[in-house]
Amino acid sequence: MDTKRIVTSVAALFLAWSWGVAQSAPVMVEAVVSPKEQIRLDFADGSRHFVAMVRRDGKSTGSGPLAGADVSEYGYHDVVPGEGGDPRGYLTFSKDGGHAYIKWTIRAVFVPGPEGKPVLLDQGFWEVVGGTGQFKGMKGAGTIHLKGVSPTDRKFILTGDLVPAL
Repeated sequence: MDTKRIVTSVAALFLAWSWGVAQSAPVMVEAVVSPKEQIRLDFADGSRHFVAMVRRDGKSTGSGPLAGADVSEYGYHDVVPGEGGDPRGYLTFSKDGGHAYIKWTIRAVFVPGPEGKPVLLDQGFWEVVGGTGQFKGMKGAGTIHLKGVSPTDRKFILTGDLVPAL
């Protein structure tokens, strides 16, 4: 292979790579989800430990390709109130016939708050694990925060980057 062909090939590969990187879209979405189904195990040992498997539904707001979508949480929440927990699961974002499948993992940590009352910090990460329609082939990851907005409703806050299929 001659030098001119090598340089042309390398330049083409660099342009293709940089075009893909340049197409990365920042995402910041919030979704308040409300319970639709729940299975719960409360430990009867005085620990207040519980495990809940839930399906919650809502709508996303914010910016990026996931904003304005219907959202469903399929979650597994293993929590000891006042101590810690390990919630995890999947969020589906459905919009215009397409579905984005997001896997998430959170570590719940209780820290001392005002007047000695524990404050819950729920933080973790998310990643795209599949998609259909306009979300097919999309890649992305970021951070996730989970906040209680009522005794039953939760707000998922996702920030990060998404790259559409090339």
